Amino acid sequence: MSSSYWLVKSEPSTYSYADLERDGKTVWDGVRNFTARGHLNEMKVGDPVFFYHSQDGKAVVAIAEVSREAFPDASDETGRFVAVELKPKRALKSQVTLEAMKANPALADLKMIRQGRLSVSPVTPDEWRAILKMAGE
Repeated sequence: MSSSYWLVKSEPSTYSYADLERDGKTVWDGVRNFTARGHLNEMKVGDPVFFYHSQDGKAVVAIAEVSREAFPDASDETGRFVAVELKPKRALKSQVTLEAMKANPALADLKMIRQGRLSVSPVTPDEWRAILKMAGE
């Protein structure tokens, strides 16, 4: 059983969960924030990941899974940043909006809310369960 849970953000016009399902896997690269890089380095194969659509939609829409741990990000010419590989698991029964998450006291400390610019952030087991409950699961 996994001990770490994560949330990644992507603008659906750039790369949506439907794109991940179509592709079967993707390299999660292009992250240029040192805190987010640290989170990528902590991800382990099998860790579950909430897939959040940012900008358009602003909602957790699905669950993905880490399928390859951190490796050098080929899109980074400096060699300082890493990428991971994700594969799709399933869409949530109901999307969980940012507005709904902000209104839930159980998610008051959710890193994605408190550090909104992070594209990769940890989720505690209690937060994970709260979001799943909000999704009707």
